[in-house]
Parts: sequence; structure tokens; C-alpha cells
Amino acid sequence: MSSDNANNPQRQARDLRFFLTVPHPCSYLKGREATTLFLDPEETVAPEVYDALTLLGFRRSGSNLYRPHCEACSACTSVRIPVEDFTPSRTQRKLINRNRDITTRWRPTVFDEQHYSLYARYIRARHADGDMFPPSREQYRMFLTQAHPFAKLLEFRLGDHLMAVAATDCLGHGLSAIYTFFDPDPIFERRSLGGFAILSQIELARERRLPYLYLGYWIRACQKMRYKQDYQPLEYLNGGRWQRMVPAKAL
Repeated sequence: MSSDNANNPQRQARDLRFFLTVPHPCSYLKGREATTLFLDPEETVAPEVYDALTLLGFRRSGSNLYRPHCEACSACTSVRIPVEDFTPSRTQRKLINRNRDITTRWRPTVFDEQHYSLYARYIRARHADGDMFPPSREQYRMFLTQAHPFAKLLEFRLGDHLMAVAATDCLGHGLSAIYTFFDPDPIFERRSLGGFAILSQIELARERRLPYLYLGYWIRACQKMRYKQDYQPLEYLNGGRWQRMVPAKAL
């Protein structure tokens, strides 16, 4: 890849090969069909390629880099948090304080039976109506234990108890929150472990002097994605340019 391409994600993308899926049921909006654009699986997912495609709205799932490409719908919006401008709300500060007793550490993306056991419990309890039900070891391996140089697992523990795992990619311009699963036991509900994982990743990006935390896609009409609006300021990709999103309460 030439040096001229290094700072131009559009030019880098033109040098790559992509494929489109056939229309399939949308995972987010009931009754709609979706089409997905994905990078040729034969292409090497080098860090600089991944960085460039992330700036164009691509996400990673296992070994695949993809983004929605639906002719009649543009509901899926890529969003990211500019971490230096982020200030936790009063509710988020309480959440941080409530979880002061949780420790975090980075782990490699290798299969861990304890991680899988937590993942399986989480999917059965929270996503029994989703695409990943029923969980299986093979599915988990393909999704979250691919050996990429940028891929890590962020482990959350309360003493010896595994509370949550956040699959996180370390990019040149930010962290990308791939997937988080946590203990679904109601006794931990007040800890809001999914929200705490995002707040922890924001702080880790700040410590690494990385400007952004990428949160994947946001859909205004999808109730399950509304939590992403709680992290302000939020930027969204619009016509190839990242712009600040106006908070819903200010509209």
C-alpha cells in the first residue's frame, strides 16, 4: 500500500475487493430486508486496512469486515464517542462509583471455558429471540476468538467472579467496542454492566491517547440501540463525513 494511500481511507478502499450478500431479514427492523457489503475474505485484514474501513463505517464480526448496504434504507448509522470531549452524566458517575470494586484486565482472544460459560448464560437470558441463539462453542470461537493483532478481550471481575467480557479492537485512531456479554443474574442489575463496560472503554481509550470509541451502528427506530444516545457527545457518519449528533432532548 503506497504512502499516498495511508491517510486516505476512500482511496485505500478502492484498492480492495468487496462482495454483496443476497437480501436477508433485517436483524434490527422487523419486516425489512437487508443487504450487507463485506470485504473479500481472501483479503488480509491488516491493521491499516481495518483503520481505513472503520472510518468508512465498517465493523468487524469474527474475521469479516462489513457494513450495511441497503438500497431502500439508510437507518443504520455508524457512531463513535470523541473521548476527550466526553463527560459522564450524573447517572453515569453513580454507575462508575457503584462498580469501583470491579477490576479489569486485558486478555488475548483465545477460547476460555469460563468466558464461554458466561456468554452462553447471557445469550440464553438476554437474546433467546436473536440470531445467536442457541449459543454454541463453535459459534463463540468464530465470533470472538479470532487471532487478530488488534483484537483483545477486556475482562471484568468482582474478586474471583467473572462479571463481564468486552471484545474490543485496538485501532490506530480509537477502540472499537465489538461485543459485550455479562452476568445476567438479577442481583447484578443495578450495576448496569453493559453501560459500565462502555464507560471503562472510554477511559481506556483516553489513557491510550486514542481519540474515539466506536460503538458500531445506531438506529433511531430500534429500541435496543437507544442506549447509545446516552453517551454524549456522539458523532455519526453522514455521507462519508463524521458529524456531531444533536442530542434527542435538544431537538
